[in-house]
Amino acid sequence: MPIDITMPALSPTMETGTLSKWLVKVGDTVKSGDVLAEIETDKATMEVESIDEGVVLELLTPEGTDGVPVGQVIMRLGAEGEANPPRNGEGDRAASGVVEGRSSKPAPPPPAAETKAENAPSPAAPPPPPEGDGGPPPRAGEDRVNASPLARRLAQAQGIDLTALKGSGPNGRIVKADLAGAPAPKAQATAEGPPPPSAPGGEKAPAPKPATAYPPPEGVPVEAIKLSNMRKTIARRLAESKATVPHFYLTVDVRLDALLKLRGELNATLEKQGIKLSVNDLLIKALGLALTEVPDANVQFAGDTLYKFGRADVSVAVAIPGGLITPVIVDAANKRLSVIATEMKDLAARAKDGKLKPEEYSGGTASISNLGMFGIKQFDAVINPPQGLILAVGAGEARPYVIDGALAIATVMTATGSFDHRAIDGAVGAQFMSAFKALVESPMGMLA
Repeated sequence: MPIDITMPALSPTMETGTLSKWLVKVGDTVKSGDVLAEIETDKATMEVESIDEGVVLELLTPEGTDGVPVGQVIMRLGAEGEANPPRNGEGDRAASGVVEGRSSKPAPPPPAAETKAENAPSPAAPPPPPEGDGGPPPRAGEDRVNASPLARRLAQAQGIDLTALKGSGPNGRIVKADLAGAPAPKAQATAEGPPPPSAPGGEKAPAPKPATAYPPPEGVPVEAIKLSNMRKTIARRLAESKATVPHFYLTVDVRLDALLKLRGELNATLEKQGIKLSVNDLLIKALGLALTEVPDANVQFAGDTLYKFGRADVSVAVAIPGGLITPVIVDAANKRLSVIATEMKDLAARAKDGKLKPEEYSGGTASISNLGMFGIKQFDAVINPPQGLILAVGAGEARPYVIDGALAIATVMTATGSFDHRAIDGAVGAQFMSAFKALVESPMGMLA
């Protein structure tokens, strides 16, 4: 019996993807673990592995197709010598245009009455609280469940208990299709964000309308550049953030002289190990520690629920070709500076090569964005939902500064926190910024 292969959800926020390239062709025999295709998600271009075995009967989606919904059938596998069954008189698709992964015309959609449930895109799962951040502990025995890597990743993202499922794959293996009927935890229903704000009288206010696409001015030379999935996602999520999250901002000037001195001493010690600390590495550590000192700032708003995390996972904004990605330093408060520096160097390099795993850029309880290397003095960052805060860091520069009651010249950095006022009040935000400032100005506390 033919096996349908669907567009996988390769990140918690992925709703559609671009089928960049087929790596198999009709007639090829594939085994579990073989790479089938390259899929461009909202974060990166990733290889998709097969979890089934069989012969490629047909490739339903041509290379380069944009906007393929998660859950839509993109190819079919069958047994050796098995014929592909015609669908409603359509006949053999391979004979009508799909050859070796390419199609001369788009595949017509199947009749809605018969396959509506099959081809409807799966709703995007709301991002759960990061593991270990005050959420439920890992379930005993789950690491011994016979499940495909994709099913494990999706179950983790959606908070599904694999031990409660019965697999339909080979030898009872749990595959993606088995997750469809699994109940999600009740707390997940609101994890993605709040419902639309209510209008007076209890009626729901209309959702924000997408930005109008105005034509370019006449007579001006222009190049129309097609948006990548990543850029589309950035545009959508940040527009939603500014439209639905009530931001407020707090700014402090932070003296860096002591931190720069400590960094120099540590780098001299770590030189033999090939490790070099950046200022940003120390700021990541300071942000993690500030979140643990002010736990009321380490929170996430979720409708009628407030998640309060017991661990500080710091998302670090990294510019990559065509967009932005936020790899996560897990448990930043409790990691040594040398470990943070090593992890950050590795994550940033793989981010720019598009080789991060979804779990390495998903989650995070707060973010940091540093534009100091570009000479930016101060800026206000947009909150990365569903997080409750992001810290925007500017350049350290020589400025007049009052030290012990006397005016002197010091190296000063401006830092601005953007806070979600639904989850964090002004006084809590001020306590957090004060804690961050104290840690940076007396950095020996970060080594204790």
